[in-house]
Amino acid sequence: MIAVAAVLATAVGGVVTQSAGAPATVQATPLQERLDSLLNDSRYNGSQVALVVRDATTGETLYDRNGGTRMLPASNTKLFSSTAAMDVLGPSYRFHTDVLATGPVQRGALLGSLYLKGYGDPTALESDYVALAKQLAESGVQRVVGDLVADDTYFDAVRLGDSWAWDDEPFYYSAQISALTLAPNTDYDSGTAIVESRPGATAGAPVQLALVPANGVLKLVNTAKTGAAGSANTLSIEREHGTNIVRVTGSVPLGASVGQEWVTVWEPELYAADVFKRALAAQGISVVGNVKAAASPAAARVLARDESMTVGELMNPFLKLSNNMHAETLVKAMGAVAEASGTWPAGLGVVSDYAQSVGVDSSTIRLSDGSGLSRKVNVTADSITDLLIGVQKEPWWQQWYDALPIAGNPQRFIGGTLRSRMANTPAANNLHGKTGSLTGVTSLSGYVTTADGRELVFSMISNNYLVSPRSIEDAVGVTLASWPNQTATAFKTTTETACELDWDKAC
Repeated sequence: MIAVAAVLATAVGGVVTQSAGAPATVQATPLQERLDSLLNDSRYNGSQVALVVRDATTGETLYDRNGGTRMLPASNTKLFSSTAAMDVLGPSYRFHTDVLATGPVQRGALLGSLYLKGYGDPTALESDYVALAKQLAESGVQRVVGDLVADDTYFDAVRLGDSWAWDDEPFYYSAQISALTLAPNTDYDSGTAIVESRPGATAGAPVQLALVPANGVLKLVNTAKTGAAGSANTLSIEREHGTNIVRVTGSVPLGASVGQEWVTVWEPELYAADVFKRALAAQGISVVGNVKAAASPAAARVLARDESMTVGELMNPFLKLSNNMHAETLVKAMGAVAEASGTWPAGLGVVSDYAQSVGVDSSTIRLSDGSGLSRKVNVTADSITDLLIGVQKEPWWQQWYDALPIAGNPQRFIGGTLRSRMANTPAANNLHGKTGSLTGVTSLSGYVTTADGRELVFSMISNNYLVSPRSIEDAVGVTLASWPNQTATAFKTTTETACELDWDKAC
């Protein structure tokens, strides 16, 4: 402890004093005192907090509380999966989706089944399947005399991550992972559809519902009614476990605006194939057989191909919106590319190896998924700051850094999950960080520049609290951004925040 204290004192100007024959003691620096005062909050009674602050250039430790203690990081896990993906897959890597066949085309008829094979694209939209259908029509196919086969075998058949909670399954942040999937809009929440709701024309009338995109896989069971104008909106939309039945209950007040609720899809490869079949029909291509799931023959030839945005471009929606499905798709893709195994164990091994290569002691942490939805993930604040320092040397670092949420910037795809936090403070448009949240967990790690131009990295993780300490995270960020101007660090550490969950679409 004496050696660590001496380092801290040297790093930030503390004074080491020692009398003859006595151990050295350290006079805490003003920065240490300020951070200590923030963390000595009653919300941490019976709970845990770790905070490490380091110089981004030299790596010097400026503050360390429980930096070596393993903690549950929630979405700070994405720092590990995203950086590994940028290195292993590369920022120019693109996913693709293929349409294949083995049979000949005679007089516009494909004699045999048509195969739709996915290679993990988490950004595929209905418009991409429409583009594939147009390519097929332009090639002269007018009729498929066989089945439409959905092939997602590029990844294994394990749909949900290690220890993911069963009661999270209906919600968009816990969608099934498949190599063949579909997102309903440009948030790119793969494996989900949107249920749009509108009040009826009169009180008592059924609530009007629509699926985006239109599909025949999800089955809406609607008992929701239109309430009187000004009444409470009690609408509930939830998919039943193990099925694609979505039950819609409750009430929507007369005159209410259009509502949107994301729901996950059971077996998303069949959802993608259904949307593709509808796109084929719109191009005048009929399918005689059924939609089913199977592997495509090795000898099948490619008739059409769609490619995704690059992994470098994907970092923006992934990190700004903290998209769990992007993290897990990238993990499985890394396993498929680097180890010829599109599985979580293979991909997480690749992630761990990358972290080790940039200075993280991977033997001290456990990665159980790529997103942090798993409650088996354990990392340290030390390991996160090691990663943040180590990746700065990478040729792709600037693109990755720009994709991190930026404090206090209200634009959704700039501020991301930090857009409503630390606004109008020295941290605004300064602090680039990754947020994290689960019940009893909040985390924030990233980069910040002090008032005198010093670049810092930091990692703060809080676990097992009953009252959220998230505002203390913000106060830490503002303190670091405004240091050494101590008069600028007054930041109210309330017990309420405007937006507590990363995955709340209203945030």
